[in-house]
Amino acid sequence: MSTTPVLPATTHVGPVTLLARDLPGLSAFYTQLLGLTPTAQTAAGVTLTAQGTPLLHLVAAPALPAPPDSRPGLYHTAFLLPTRAHLGRWLAHAAQSGLRIGSGDHLVSEAFYLNDPEGNGIEIYADRPRDTWTWKNGQIQMATLVVDAAAVLQAAGINLQHLDRAVPYAGAPADTSVGHIHLKVGSAAQAAQFYTQALGLDVVADLGSAAFLSWGGYHHHVGLNEWHSAGQERPTAPAAGLGGVDFVTDDLSALRAHLTNRGDVQHTPDAVILTDPWGNRLTVRQQT
Repeated sequence: MSTTPVLPATTHVGPVTLLARDLPGLSAFYTQLLGLTPTAQTAAGVTLTAQGTPLLHLVAAPALPAPPDSRPGLYHTAFLLPTRAHLGRWLAHAAQSGLRIGSGDHLVSEAFYLNDPEGNGIEIYADRPRDTWTWKNGQIQMATLVVDAAAVLQAAGINLQHLDRAVPYAGAPADTSVGHIHLKVGSAAQAAQFYTQALGLDVVADLGSAAFLSWGGYHHHVGLNEWHSAGQERPTAPAAGLGGVDFVTDDLSALRAHLTNRGDVQHTPDAVILTDPWGNRLTVRQQT
């Protein structure tokens, strides 16, 4: 557990930046997948929002190579839907769209997984009520079981046998957010140490080859794994994929003081910007 309260317990994940080799194609994919709305659209980039909340910044990077699986960076961006019923409506939409998806019942949440056309991982999930989560010795109890898809659909009033009768998907509902970000790193233990020391996150699940961290008793805001990237160091050349992660907080003052002597930190009027040991750009931004 972290002993340094450098950020409020209400701190959470904000928008994720992706460097896109095919900006129009990737924008169209996320717009269709989640029902996001493109805003601030130019030839250089676009912001995708859910009911006005920015979730993704896509930046045109047509000259960059695709990242290999072993490269540290993005494992997946996890989009959190407000209720199980919303997840059921999205699942029907995904099935009608012909998407191939995996699933994971993590006890604290029910999730579905896929990749975007450029290989960036995606999780779409809904949390179970917090009072059903189990903690033991400060660690959240999670697993990876098969999701009962029929029950998720039923929560939205949809019969698995009659998906064709489901009401057309109305787009991302209000309160859709990026619930967590999951990163590939060279060492899960080293990464967990960095995130606890730099940003005051708590390690809430330590699996050895993976670690899950959060603020305020959430099951995780940051996932870190070395499953494909063990031993990898900071990349020396740019590639498509993750361009950065924003975290949103109510108060930056303690974090600014905590990082005041670090030369690798940039301070702006409303944000603190740093990178982890694998070059992942992290921006902690004060909510306005």
